[in-house]
Amino acid sequence: MAFVIKFGTDGWRGQIAEDYTFANVRRCAQGFADYLLAHYDKGEWVVVGHDKRFDSEHFAAAAAEVLAANGLRVYLTDGATPTPVIAYSIVNRHTVGGVNITASHNPPTDNGFKVRNEFGGAIAPEGLKEIEALIPESEGKVKRVKLDEAVQNGRIVLFDPAPAYIEQIHSLLDLTPIKNAGLKVLVEPMWGNGAGWFPRLLAGGKTQVSEIHNTRHPLFPEMTRPEPIPPNVDVGLETTVKQGADVLIITDGDADRLGVGDENGRFIDQLRVYALLAYYLLEVRGERGPIVKTLSTTNMLNKLGKIYGVPVYDVGVGFKYVAPKMLETHAMIGGEESGGYAFHGHVPERDGILAGLYILDMMIKLGKKPSELIELLFSVVGAHYYDRIDTHFEGDVQTRKNMILSAHPKSIGGLAVTGFDQTDGFKYSLEDGGWLLIRFSGTEPIIRVYTETTHQDRVQDILRNGLRIVGL
Repeated sequence: MAFVIKFGTDGWRGQIAEDYTFANVRRCAQGFADYLLAHYDKGEWVVVGHDKRFDSEHFAAAAAEVLAANGLRVYLTDGATPTPVIAYSIVNRHTVGGVNITASHNPPTDNGFKVRNEFGGAIAPEGLKEIEALIPESEGKVKRVKLDEAVQNGRIVLFDPAPAYIEQIHSLLDLTPIKNAGLKVLVEPMWGNGAGWFPRLLAGGKTQVSEIHNTRHPLFPEMTRPEPIPPNVDVGLETTVKQGADVLIITDGDADRLGVGDENGRFIDQLRVYALLAYYLLEVRGERGPIVKTLSTTNMLNKLGKIYGVPVYDVGVGFKYVAPKMLETHAMIGGEESGGYAFHGHVPERDGILAGLYILDMMIKLGKKPSELIELLFSVVGAHYYDRIDTHFEGDVQTRKNMILSAHPKSIGGLAVTGFDQTDGFKYSLEDGGWLLIRFSGTEPIIRVYTETTHQDRVQDILRNGLRIVGL
C-alpha cells in the first residue's frame, strides 16, 4: 500500500530516504499540478525553489519535471533561495503559485514540500485538503518529462530571483541610513538560505556585517536544528559578545523566520520581536492598519492596537491562517510565535530578511540598542514574559483532551482564569491579561504548553500548572 501523504501547515514534511523520497515528492507535485489545473488553464507559470538541505536541488528539479509534464510552465531558481524571495518571485512574475523544497527549521534528517498561492502566501486549509486528496496513490500515475528536455523546449526556465527581490526591498526601505550608521552587525544564517543576503544588501557604507555558519552544511553543526531559538542560537549569542557586535540577526534554515540577540548576548524572544516590529511600523513609520496574530503570540499587540486605534485579529496557529486573514483585512503586519512575520506592501509570507532590516532601521531611527528598544517597548505596554515547554506524552490524544476539558481550573499559577478558548488548542485567559495555551502536535506525540504573563516570577508555575492539567 502506498505511503499516505498528509499536508500540515504549509505542505508536507518527512524524513529523507524514509518517507521523503523522489517518488513521494513526484506524487506531491502531481497532486499540486492537478489542483492548479482545476483552477487555472494549461500554460500558466509556477515558481519552484529550494533550500540547502541534502539533495534539495534535485528534489526541486523532480517537482519541476512533473509540473512541466502536466502542461504548466516552470520558473526554477538557479540555486538555493530564501523562502521570502521565492514568495516574492511568484508575485513579481505573475505566476499561479509555487513549490518550495524546504523543511525550514526541522532537524537535518528532514525535508519538505511547501506550496504557495498566486499571492506568494500559504494556501488556506481547504485548499491544502484539496491538494492532498489529489495526490495519486502511486508514482505510476505521475506524469514526467526530463529536465534537460523541458529546459530546451522552454517549459522550464532557470532564473535568478535575487534582483527583483532586492529592488522590492529598496522600494520598502531606504537602506542608506543603515549602511552609514557604523553599526557592527553579526548575522547567523544557521547554515541556511539567509547566508550572504545582509552583507550584500548593506555593503558600501560604515556599517560592518559579519556572518557565522554561512556555508552549506546539511547536518547543521553546533545546533540541533536551524530554528532561531535557544539553544540553537547560543553560539551566535556568544559570538556577539566576543565580537562586540551591536546586534545579532538570526535567520532560520530557509530565512523566513527571524531571531534577535541584543548587544549583551541575550536572546530576545519572538513575542517581544513581534511587538517591536508592530511598534516600529506604528510609531516610527507612522503606518496604520490591522494586525493579525496567532493565538500563541503576544497580547502586547492588543495593547498597541488600543493605543494606536488599529484592529487586532486573532487566528489559529500557522501561516495558513495568518496569510488569508492578512489578505482579507489588508493587514499592516501578520505574525506568529515561532518568529515568522509578514508585512503589507510585500507578500503575505514570513520574511526574516525584511524583518531583520526593519529591526536595524528601528535601531537607527530611535538611536537605541536592542536592550534599550525592549525598555522603550515595556514603557509603552508594560513588561511581558514568555516561555514554552514541549514535552512527549504517551497514550492517545483524545484522552488528554478530555482531561483538559474536564479540568475547569479557577486559577493557574496563582492568577484567576478569566476565559477559555478552543479556537486552536486550549487557551486560558488570565486576570493579568496573560494566557496559557495547550496545543497538540499534529505529527508526533508532543504537547506544547505556552504562556505569556506580566509576572516574571510566575512563568514557570503557570507552565507547570499547564502540564498538570494534561496529566503530566
